[in-house]
Amino acid sequence: MGFYERAILPRLIHAGMRQQRFLPYRQRLVSQAVGRVLEVGFGSGLNVPLYAASTSLIGLEPSPRALSMARLPASQATYPVTLLEGSGEDIPLGSQSVDTVVVAWTLCSIPDVMRALQEIRRVLRPSGRLLFVEHGRSRDVRVARWQDRLTPLWKTFTGGCHLNRPVDRLLERSGFRIERMHAEYMAGPRPLTFMYEGRARPA
Repeated sequence: MGFYERAILPRLIHAGMRQQRFLPYRQRLVSQAVGRVLEVGFGSGLNVPLYAASTSLIGLEPSPRALSMARLPASQATYPVTLLEGSGEDIPLGSQSVDTVVVAWTLCSIPDVMRALQEIRRVLRPSGRLLFVEHGRSRDVRVARWQDRLTPLWKTFTGGCHLNRPVDRLLERSGFRIERMHAEYMAGPRPLTFMYEGRARPA
């Protein structure tokens, strides 16, 4: 991992993701989280203020710099927060040990996304839920073609972010049953802004 990815990119992601337009998505997502919660791709801890006081939260994040940024909001939470350095492909928790997994604009940048989803399924209790808001592959063929063209360049300076991952199909292929999902564009360039929002359970 070079200096850009290690030191600069986490701050750029923090600045970009704290925009007000993302807040309604975060609020809807986090309001559904219950019990022992694992947030994969914790980043700088932007979701911490949104969880209920009854939550027990585990934040999993591969970037040491992002985790360092997350320590302040974690220390101010009114519920217990545990920070773990690690990736979604190898979650350091026991099987069937969490009630809710939250992913917010995370699946796009995990190198082996199928392995990560299988790990998420492993740590979820049978009655648990995966809550997700992700950008991904558009259902408009013309936009999807642009996503395919742009992704090789885009991911080189965005920490491996893919514009063209079909979130719904990835969930189903990895053993999840989608209970509810809403997919639409948010404001902005269409190749970057097709959003999948919903919840799924282990099939």
